[in-house]
Amino acid sequence: MIYKRSSALFAEAEKVIPGGVNSPVRAFKAVGGTPIFVKSAKGAYLYDEDGNRLIDYINSWGPMILGHAYEPVVEAIIEKAKLGTSFGMPTELETQIAALAVSMVPNIDKIRFVNSGTEACMSAVRLARGFTKRDRIIKFAGCYHGHSDSFLIQAGSGAVTFGTPNSPGVTEGTAKDTLLAKYNDLENVKTLIEANKNEIAAIIVEPVAGNMGCIPPVKGFLEGLRELCTANGILLIFDEVMTGFRLARGGVQELFNIKADIVCFGKVIGGGLPVGAFAARAEIMNFLAPLGPVYQAGTLSGNPLAMAAGLAMLQALDSDRDIFKRLEEKTAYLGAGIERVLRANNVVFTINTIGSMISVHFDANPVTDFKSAAAGDNETFKKFFHGLVAEGVYIAPSAYETWFITDALTYEDLDFTINAIDKISKTF
Repeated sequence: MIYKRSSALFAEAEKVIPGGVNSPVRAFKAVGGTPIFVKSAKGAYLYDEDGNRLIDYINSWGPMILGHAYEPVVEAIIEKAKLGTSFGMPTELETQIAALAVSMVPNIDKIRFVNSGTEACMSAVRLARGFTKRDRIIKFAGCYHGHSDSFLIQAGSGAVTFGTPNSPGVTEGTAKDTLLAKYNDLENVKTLIEANKNEIAAIIVEPVAGNMGCIPPVKGFLEGLRELCTANGILLIFDEVMTGFRLARGGVQELFNIKADIVCFGKVIGGGLPVGAFAARAEIMNFLAPLGPVYQAGTLSGNPLAMAAGLAMLQALDSDRDIFKRLEEKTAYLGAGIERVLRANNVVFTINTIGSMISVHFDANPVTDFKSAAAGDNETFKKFFHGLVAEGVYIAPSAYETWFITDALTYEDLDFTINAIDKISKTF
């Protein structure tokens, strides 16, 4: 494929945008080469500035669960835009989508909309601290909750040490209140809780990790977190920015029948527009201003265009009770096909799948946490990524990201992808 136009656009972007991109993973630093600039998208396909068509497996990092330019969502945005794009005042639409979301998700009474997943997770942690009157939180290595200071933390020197900043600009004072645990390791979490008795406000977790590849929870992990939180007066926060309304109608809470105290949303809930939200039972949500002492605000929160897009998306998912079954079947078909051709070509690999999320790791061992995800052969992944792009298939330009399956993908698209992987894996 030819990428002259994308290369030229990237050179221009570098002059006025740091690194030429507005989110670092887009810069292709992990895989090398020049970012592809998208001109348009429809259904399961991207069309770049050079006229190439790519089968899309990132789907704007998750929200395009029904495909790009899904007509009911587009029409809802257009009709709402004709009436005004932002008011900074309440609209009926906000109540409508809030009521629908609350009806779809277990264990929540009230929801507040914000503008991104980062903002949702940041606000959820502040709410948890205000509600419990405690300062510290536990997060997990490899789980990403946005770029708020509290989440940009790396491991300390021992199992119970405080975290340290992994980005300049994050203070040591902020870092000391974030404890870092190992994903899928309950004993490690117990050790942190014992070492910080009555000091931990919340445990925040991606209940299915998507930022170190797709990593489902091992049996008993989420159940164990729930028990630990209940026993120690800690709030359990599920970051369902990726998984909410994607893995099930009610997200991971429904999928595994486990109750979180606070749930964060993004991606699907905005229908592709910038939206985040956090929700909980009324007892917790009533601690938010203007009812309670925990302050949170946003001029564009509940923006009518975003609310219109999100409402149209949730209505479509709510009315199609077979959607999640179809997505799971397509993901399983793709996973089985990839496994078949990689095995036939003697490639060392592990595939993780759950629902409509899948990732390929170039390592023979199970991938259950950040350490095992990092053990994969990144050089092989680079060849895999660029080989797929050359064949007309686009996955995330990082070995640490999940693929997202959309209902717009046909089985012909899946077969094309499997055949492309067969072709390129013969060259590894």
